[in-house]
Amino acid sequence: MYYIEMHAHMVSRTTDDYRDMAMAGCVAVSEPAFWAGWDRSSADGFEDYFRQLTEFEPKRAAQASIRHVTWLCLNPKEGEDRTLAAEVLKRIPKYLDRPNVVGIGEIGLNRVTRNEIATLNDHVQLALNSNQLILIHTPHLEDKYKGTRVTIENLQKMKGLRANRVLIDHAEEHTVNMILEAGFYTGFTLYPNTKVSAARAVDMVEKYGTERITVSSACDWGPSVPTAVPQLMLEMRRRGHSEEIIRKIVFENPLEFLLQSGKFELPRLGIQAALRSIAAAT
Repeated sequence: MYYIEMHAHMVSRTTDDYRDMAMAGCVAVSEPAFWAGWDRSSADGFEDYFRQLTEFEPKRAAQASIRHVTWLCLNPKEGEDRTLAAEVLKRIPKYLDRPNVVGIGEIGLNRVTRNEIATLNDHVQLALNSNQLILIHTPHLEDKYKGTRVTIENLQKMKGLRANRVLIDHAEEHTVNMILEAGFYTGFTLYPNTKVSAARAVDMVEKYGTERITVSSACDWGPSVPTAVPQLMLEMRRRGHSEEIIRKIVFENPLEFLLQSGKFELPRLGIQAALRSIAAAT
């Protein structure tokens, strides 16, 4: 079965990971901008990073017949630095017309401070001004509930924002309902530490249904599994879920969300073939 990896930091992965993901059925990877493992010393570091995301990674993914799309931002861990944020935000617009850029993200909150909230809102306004999709990071561990609530409250204050063009990621049992009730897409992150297991993700699908729910590995330089989505598919099959339900979570929902960017295409299926596959399953 084909799937779309909605959140993977491939700049920190090997080319072999692309191959393994392709062999497991991955046809597209969505890569948000993220923290490098340390705070960057200047906006120039982001300039090089944005070039890597828009010039190098699409070529590397294409070697495995995987479509690579990306998101641009200053990430939440560095959002406290308002001076740096302002400089990075000035540099993002010139990259937005790159063919693989689908939106602004992953933006959001880390410690839920005033400066982080201001930086989040600046990113959202940039997305609204440039008609971009939005991908939101929610804090891990003890700050997740508060951070998710504050994020939703801020998004709902933004004039002109449409909830169906926003994906709020890293949802867990205590936050998923508030995200879905507000009309946003959401994501379950299949990550060994700080996020959720395949079993927990399937539990939430069984409780909340399949509408506007996606899953991803969020694989990066930490302990993570690039083929976590196929592992979730195996867990769903083990529990007796139909192929139609699995396809909805791992392929159709991501496809429907990313198509809103106006740039998303699939290298092997083609958009029309992908849409036909969805229609045939309904």
